Amino acid sequence: MNLHIAMVGACPFPAPQGSQVLIADTARALVSAGHKVTLLVYGYGAGEEPAGLRIVRVPRLPRVRRIRAGPSVAKPLLDALLVYALRRLVHQGTIDLIHAHNYEGLAAALAAGKRPIVYHAHNAMSDELPFYFRGSRTAAAFGALLDRSLPKRAGHIVAHHERLAAYLVHEGCDPSAVTVIPPPVDAGLFQAGPVLEDLPRVLYTGNLDAYQNIGLLLEAMATVRRTQPAARLTVATSVPNALLPGAQIVPVTSLEDLRAALEPDAVVVCPRVSWSGYPIKLLNAMAAGKAVVACKDAAYPLIHDINGVVVPSNDAEAMGAAVLRLMHHPDLRARLGRAARETVLSNHSLTKLARRLDEVYAKIVAR
Repeated sequence: MNLHIAMVGACPFPAPQGSQVLIADTARALVSAGHKVTLLVYGYGAGEEPAGLRIVRVPRLPRVRRIRAGPSVAKPLLDALLVYALRRLVHQGTIDLIHAHNYEGLAAALAAGKRPIVYHAHNAMSDELPFYFRGSRTAAAFGALLDRSLPKRAGHIVAHHERLAAYLVHEGCDPSAVTVIPPPVDAGLFQAGPVLEDLPRVLYTGNLDAYQNIGLLLEAMATVRRTQPAARLTVATSVPNALLPGAQIVPVTSLEDLRAALEPDAVVVCPRVSWSGYPIKLLNAMAAGKAVVACKDAAYPLIHDINGVVVPSNDAEAMGAAVLRLMHHPDLRARLGRAARETVLSNHSLTKLARRLDEVYAKIVAR
């Protein structure tokens, strides 16, 4: 069954951030499986255009170049332009279904009036929205309202993990219309570098938005440096002109930059505690054969001391102790890194994603 799929990503594209990487990987996996995919995104992005994808962009707005996630003044207008572009595409009569990423993509799909819709849930708004408003209860309540009202209007929902799936069912979604499919990563894009005897650096990759919990990383590094004053922290990020105390900033504007940052020996740390998302940065680090330390609430692909190290959420002392343990035991870094890459190859391949999505599409189209 080969379909023409309108994939909606209400975001700048491309961009070296988790959501955009996931959207690109999903589109490429579906194209490789024989589907025709038209990707609708904002009129700008950062980095090299992905090859082999048909992309429809909304018109650019003057001086709008924000890559970071979260609310902005321009976003409602950009999303309205996306609805218009999607309606034009739908009216051509060749679209079989819409695959919408994130809430803005789902809202655009619903406004376009085309069915069926597959909603690819990246998070829960009750969990993530308060991070942009200093933990506001109003933001949490509004996010919960969105969680109760929007996802259930899709024909089918793809959730990254069981916890998010259970939450959406609790908020009113039909259990038979929710499928758990872990996000993919193209492991062939990353190379596992050698593990050395020298003291490795500590590495964080990704944006610096509030939900990433960077403060915990800095606290953990303070505990590390009490024992190991020479410990180095490298932050590889797409945020322009980023500054963090005690950190070396490495600009990341492309996949090549990310690959280069992940190749040398390092202990990779993910301080995120937001439970509803699935940090793509973990999968990238695992694909690169790195030993990873992550907080329990966001450590979905990790099994403690099997393919990574899981610590209690928001416990800087425990995170620092885990980092020191890995820094001083290269054999442990090597073992966990090998197992991490094997996990990605087994459970997070593009082929496996395409096969699972084919099953969802067959079910929803038949219905």
